[in-house]
Amino acid sequence: MNQPSGDEEVYLRVATIGAPRGLAGQVRLRLHTDDPRTRLATGTLLSTEPAAVGPLQVASIRQVQQHWYATFAGITDRTGAEALRGVVLLAAPDESEPEAWYPHQLAGLRAERADGTLLGSIDGVQHLPAQDALVLHEVGGQRTLVPFVTAIVPVVDVPGGRVVLDPPTGLLASDPDERGGQR
Repeated sequence: MNQPSGDEEVYLRVATIGAPRGLAGQVRLRLHTDDPRTRLATGTLLSTEPAAVGPLQVASIRQVQQHWYATFAGITDRTGAEALRGVVLLAAPDESEPEAWYPHQLAGLRAERADGTLLGSIDGVQHLPAQDALVLHEVGGQRTLVPFVTAIVPVVDVPGGRVVLDPPTGLLASDPDERGGQR
């Protein structure tokens, strides 16, 4: 996601363009949204990272098994599709999504256990291939990636300025090792 500076508009990562599929300009997408049918609807104009590549207008979107594929206006062959590989598609936030949290809202939140024990603070979100991860700056100074899944991050309370973590033993650098000492 692009970080805001002053009055600059914040854009969210919607998808990353992957390999071409076929000869007609279709590309595989790695999604960063829970709502691809809306965010990537035909006709949607998306900003890009790098900006010089876009904006791109979605010409078609479809799902084949667990994979998503798209074509973009003006990209009609495999060569054009290959040139888009690695481009990040960006969209303005949709404030009507009540259960959505954006990286700029999570940075700086206090991280604690359910009992209120302070674990540190959230530095941001890292987008990994399997899932997003919270970047936790632990009280002891260590940087730990915490999988951003409900089982480990059951509570995100942006207005309250906190996230509650229920990490499995051994995930945090501050967890004692098997011999009873710190890792």
